Amino acid sequence: MADLIEVESLSKRFGAIVAVDDVSFSVARGVVMGFLGPNGAGKSTTMRVITGYLPPTSGTARVLGKDIQRSPVEVKRSIGFLPEGAPLYGDMTVMAFLEFIARIRDVHGVRRQQRIQYSIERMGLEQVLYQRIETLSKGFKRRVGFAQAILHDPDVLILDEPTDGLDPNQKHHVRELIRELGKNKAIIISTHILEEVDAVCDRAVIIDRGRVVMNGTPSELHAKSRRYNSVVVRVKADVAPKAAKLLRGLPHVTAVESSAPVNGSVPLVVVPRDGRFIADEVGIAVRQNGIEVDEMHTQVVHLDEVFRQLTVGQEKPLR
Repeated sequence: MADLIEVESLSKRFGAIVAVDDVSFSVARGVVMGFLGPNGAGKSTTMRVITGYLPPTSGTARVLGKDIQRSPVEVKRSIGFLPEGAPLYGDMTVMAFLEFIARIRDVHGVRRQQRIQYSIERMGLEQVLYQRIETLSKGFKRRVGFAQAILHDPDVLILDEPTDGLDPNQKHHVRELIRELGKNKAIIISTHILEEVDAVCDRAVIIDRGRVVMNGTPSELHAKSRRYNSVVVRVKADVAPKAAKLLRGLPHVTAVESSAPVNGSVPLVVVPRDGRFIADEVGIAVRQNGIEVDEMHTQVVHLDEVFRQLTVGQEKPLR
């Protein structure tokens, strides 16, 4: 698939502060890329540069083959952008705002009404069409911001915290929409909600202090965890020391971690060397040595653990 977004050695400085430092990645048609990082990592700045809101200090980006500096108008026409905070014209009604967006996006005639109606229906705005935007809840403002981003049916969507302020049902709806749109578009979503990576993303880029520290699939991201493919073995407290000693001696085990007893049993977390699959090896070892096991399963790796491993986690003033 063709890359619709290409970012090459992109840097952005604000005086002495380096907000984005030599960032490179690409996003093909049909791919939803999660853009992750701590506050101050450079996510929003990177997206603002790609969309033409900020000029790069060095490096460049291309959207549909057009350079962001040489062809800024063509680039902006091909992008739907939901900025952080969804800045809107508060004194307009929702309908007036969407009609205004259609005009400045050069959407005319029958297609204008079709696209406005599509955006209204997809974002569930029917009940607030004639309310002033400043009177809306945070969640509805976010939905109006999303509606304007998709109104002109762009090939590229750049969404900064698209589910911010939404309730669980609304988040589910927006994630379903992103998955649907992602079949034919290139989408970047910045998010602090790590479950959204598993829910909607085909790839993930993690940025920390302005630099890319991870670029891969969600599966590859999970595999970065120290506990990836770890096996939890729950045994009686009186046999836990023997079981732990046995499991530490297995050739592909790097550590065995135990917790305090709960209801007379102890969970042992068997950590593999280099993330390899060890469940069979662990199962054979406990059976052959007559160790009674109350429960055994492969541990689920949470992305927040991986995120902490890959990022420094310190905030700085600029995003």
